[in-house]
Amino acid sequence: MVTELTAKNFEEEVLKSDKPVLVDFWATWCGPCRMVSPLVDELAEEHSEYKFCKVNVDDEESLAIKFGIMSIPTLIVFKNGEQVNKSVGALPKEGILELLQKA
Repeated sequence: MVTELTAKNFEEEVLKSDKPVLVDFWATWCGPCRMVSPLVDELAEEHSEYKFCKVNVDDEESLAIKFGIMSIPTLIVFKNGEQVNKSVGALPKEGILELLQKA
């Protein structure tokens, strides 16, 4: 399951999570985002040891600004409430999983 994040639920869903969390910053008009999104969905089904979330940067501009999102897709991994890994641009499925495993 992939959780849609807002400024209201970000702290509860990400910063207070007991699992490492991958946050996908995306937008509907972004071509590379549309390639990454189904991969994040697949990984969420296959890897319950992680939490997967998405932020639509058009709807949640304050979160995009807070995390310095300049290009999308941007994937950020959080562990114990701290940002521990970040990747800008589209990644293959293996690359996304590797980003999580390095955290």
